Amino acid sequence: MSDRDVARDGRRAAIVIAGTGVLWLLALLAGGALGLSPRTLALFDILALAGFGYGLWCVVKVWRARRDQDNRGR
Repeated sequence: MSDRDVARDGRRAAIVIAGTGVLWLLALLAGGALGLSPRTLALFDILALAGFGYGLWCVVKVWRARRDQDNRGR
């Protein structure tokens, strides 16, 4: 993976994590204001968990790519 690819994946991970957090908070605020059921709010929690999991997977991918680049340079 080139430096450009690693940087792009790092930006993607940051956007996914930040976007998931913002959307999750907005969903919880809207759900509370609209009086949605706890079951529906739990669905938003599960979707947020999936988003954060994907973001973590992206971060690990970037970490491994950078580690491999460092090992090749030695």
